[in-house]
Amino acid sequence: MTDSCSLKTTPVQNWASFERPAVMQEFVRQMEDGTLVADLLVHGVTCAACTWSIETALSKIPGVISIEVNPLTTRGQLQWDPKQVRLAELLRAIAELKYRPMPFTSKATQDAAEEQRRVALRRLLVAGLGMMQVTSYAVAMYAGAFQGMDPEIEYFLRLISLLVATPIVIYSGAPFFQGAWRSLQQLRPGMDLPVALAIGGAWLASIWNTYAGTGEVYFDSATMFVFFLSGTRYLEAAGRHRALDLTHALAQQLPCTALRVTASGQEEVGVMELETDDEVLVPAGVAFPADGVLCSDSARVDESMLTGESMSIARQRGDAVIAGTLNSGDAVTMKVRKTGPDTVLAQIGRLVTQAGRERPPLVELTDRIASVFVAAIIFVAIMTGFVWWQIEPSRAFEIVLSVLVVTCPCALALATPAAFTVATSRLARDGFLVRRAGALQRLAHINHIIFDKTGTLTDNRLSIDTVVTRTGVTCESALGIAAALESSSGHPIARAFRAHAALDTHARRITVVPGGGLCGWIDNREYRIGHLDFACQNTRRENLSALIEESDNRQVYLADEHGLVARFDIAENLRAGAAAVIRSLADIGINTTLASGDQPRPVNALATRLHLSACHAAMLPEDKLKLLRQLQSQQQNVAAVGDGINDSPVLAGANVSIAMGSGSAIAQHSADCVWLGEQLQGLDHVFLVARKTMRIVKQNLLWALAYNVLAIPLAVTGSIEPWMAALGMSLSSLIVMLNALRLGRITAAAVPAAPASSVASACCSKPALP
Repeated sequence: MTDSCSLKTTPVQNWASFERPAVMQEFVRQMEDGTLVADLLVHGVTCAACTWSIETALSKIPGVISIEVNPLTTRGQLQWDPKQVRLAELLRAIAELKYRPMPFTSKATQDAAEEQRRVALRRLLVAGLGMMQVTSYAVAMYAGAFQGMDPEIEYFLRLISLLVATPIVIYSGAPFFQGAWRSLQQLRPGMDLPVALAIGGAWLASIWNTYAGTGEVYFDSATMFVFFLSGTRYLEAAGRHRALDLTHALAQQLPCTALRVTASGQEEVGVMELETDDEVLVPAGVAFPADGVLCSDSARVDESMLTGESMSIARQRGDAVIAGTLNSGDAVTMKVRKTGPDTVLAQIGRLVTQAGRERPPLVELTDRIASVFVAAIIFVAIMTGFVWWQIEPSRAFEIVLSVLVVTCPCALALATPAAFTVATSRLARDGFLVRRAGALQRLAHINHIIFDKTGTLTDNRLSIDTVVTRTGVTCESALGIAAALESSSGHPIARAFRAHAALDTHARRITVVPGGGLCGWIDNREYRIGHLDFACQNTRRENLSALIEESDNRQVYLADEHGLVARFDIAENLRAGAAAVIRSLADIGINTTLASGDQPRPVNALATRLHLSACHAAMLPEDKLKLLRQLQSQQQNVAAVGDGINDSPVLAGANVSIAMGSGSAIAQHSADCVWLGEQLQGLDHVFLVARKTMRIVKQNLLWALAYNVLAIPLAVTGSIEPWMAALGMSLSSLIVMLNALRLGRITAAAVPAAPASSVASACCSKPALP
């Protein structure tokens, strides 16, 4: 095991090339506390014991904050303090454990996957061709045992079998021996150990018996072990790569070059050369090269790779555009805001990788069971050999081989992580990101959902329908004051005011009050904007009756120390697919509740329109959390869906929290999952996939358990030949993987396009009140 002392005296020049700034910016990012985080691909990882050995060794090195490696995807995340230890030292530490680390970038990952595929295919072909030859010799020797065979011919066939089987065992079987040796070094037996013992034992015993001229030879069994197990691992790896190709597909959406607009014209530059505030021309049919804002008047954007929505979406000047999304209209210009690892595309890739790297409790439990099971296998094999040596010594060795191979817990170890990994990638392709371990498992048990209203059941394209002002205040001045206050808010309502910002009106000392509104100072006067009680909290409430009027629209009030200044009626559009999702959730037994900070009338109107189970209006963040706790006390498994700062407490307290991709960063940070779509249709599909995932996990675990319960007695009693044991174990692992891959073929109903966004101008439908 590598320790911190040896690292200080070990040369690191072989790994120093990864510390060059141009290389590090592709896979290393800096955190707020100054530490660095690297996304790695670790070759040679085959099971949970491998990840344990890496994590244990590196955690002992001073300066390492965390290291996590997913045994299924071989992807890892390493966080360290660059003031205490260099990246090159850490990479070398991993290499000294006989694993090969490399940067996790799209090109590197694809190249590594292709190289792994070629090597694995070569090993499989060598094992397959050799196995056929050795098996044909074994058939001849079996026939000779019944019909008689000249001893010299039998010896010749044994020698030929030895010559053919040796390269198969040494070359094709190398991964099993390497994995077994690593697990022994770390004193944590892995699944490769019983396999390596069986292959090595059969090969060595056969060599001894060949030169001794006595006993049986098992070259055919050894080559079958290698071929069947190599074939299974090859198919498993192919399934993993197919299930985890989301980040590669996203990365391939980015163009290699971009057309930067300069004072002298246009220049073609590499995407990595773009900088913040660069103006870029994006031709029709080309993907946006970076995150930014639209400079052209309008555009049509295809965001299907991110949201799963097939129809293009209308964008207006000033709207955000995301790297990798496709310009499906005319050529447009954009201003760069984020590049490289800071883009939404890169963040999604990291979220998917993080979701795959983190191990849910159920996965960790099966890993621990599998690890203990390996030690039990060795014990059972030893006891079986001892008993059969007393009963029939000539059969003891082949029965021990069968026990070692047939009981290897590969299927048990794959049962849970395979299903979770495939399901997570399936959902990510549909625009649903699972951020935290265990969320998918909890999603399957949800029977109640609390929805926020604004920005969740309604979309973010709000418009000001009516403006009513008090005497002496014009609509334009009221809108200018409101826009100045709302400029510091990311709430969907704030966006409705931005088009009315006045150049000569600026607010200062703005304070955001979650669940209430905003307050700030303009021209030495304090203004408050939000719901009625909040706006009038510090006023004498003059002219209240003149401005207050019941409406199904959401109402926002502006007040100063003298009383109400204006009332704004906000028209909200129902988010596309909301009604269909509520109906579908009811059909699958999930109750829905609307919890909003808005006034009762618009909340009740929306609840009636959507046929929600229950609704609650005028709720502060603490009220929503109290409602959540009440439902949970009634044995309800509650999911919360929201998008604003005021949703953060309820998101943090829910069994599963889902933030809208268009919502605030705080809401997304509090959430277990993020929904990227602009419409809600397909959200119900998430719960169906989660339930299907848990059914498949149960099926896989039941199959693995049933297989071992049936196979162990048959192997111990000598009813299974070694080659049958290898075939049975390979098929059991393959069945588990193929069953998990069925999740990748689940398709949601066709998703219609979201309505085009529009910016409605304010309309003074009523004159100023006298």
